[in-house]
Amino acid sequence: MQPSSTPASERPRSPAAQFATPDRLSDYWRFYWAVAEAQIARWLPEAPSRLLDVSSPDYQGTPRAVAAGHDVVTLLPSADMAVRRPLTLVNGRAVVPRPARRGRLRHVVGDSAFLRNFASEVFDGVIADNRVLSRHLATESSVAEVARVLRPGGRALLCVDSVVLGMALLAEQDCWPELSHAPSADVLLVPWPDGSITRCFTAEQLTETLSDAGLELEWIKPRTVLSASTVEMMLARDPRSMGRLVEMELRATESDDYVGVHLVASARKPG
Repeated sequence: MQPSSTPASERPRSPAAQFATPDRLSDYWRFYWAVAEAQIARWLPEAPSRLLDVSSPDYQGTPRAVAAGHDVVTLLPSADMAVRRPLTLVNGRAVVPRPARRGRLRHVVGDSAFLRNFASEVFDGVIADNRVLSRHLATESSVAEVARVLRPGGRALLCVDSVVLGMALLAEQDCWPELSHAPSADVLLVPWPDGSITRCFTAEQLTETLSDAGLELEWIKPRTVLSASTVEMMLARDPRSMGRLVEMELRATESDDYVGVHLVASARKPG
């Protein structure tokens, strides 16, 4: 197959490429984050717990966890984004305060790929949402760090880019040789329109990565089964249907990783 002779800048952008500019799918992204918030609400522990959030500062599930009474430590990429109330350090390691009756949010500057600032087995849960593990190309090392800081019995919520999204982006960029090998590739790295690189997973690959880190898979599913076009069409017909769409998504039993651009998984550390 020969690449198209039409310059990429003059060709219509695929729906996949528009995921790099979410404002173009504003209705879908409102739906997407409503689903994500509902999923995190269902995943959170019932009792107040110590949670580590490595999902990036703009992750919208963190306020939900704090509102539910959990003590949340959020990693920030730079000191410029940190609040003035830092974590207490003992022997060079962050000391996580016990949860109060009302949840508290603390910030610490660090690299979400390497959690060296934290001792082992100090968190009841780790949230690695917002595609953060796909942006860490050595995902195995990042997941191993997540497993290390979890207490026995602790749980992790993770979100990664799927092979569906990777293949769509490769097709958008006329990477036909790479596209032909994508479904069977052991590691699929895909360039985004902004120049960054993302690592895409099948459900089987993500399950294997979790298992290799010593975590037991609880469940894995696409974040959304409903397509962007379906969501936008239904919201255009009835702007008040957002709640019904989210409920439909949460009730969906489809688990095929070839129907969604992102995969969400929950895993548990044995103990």
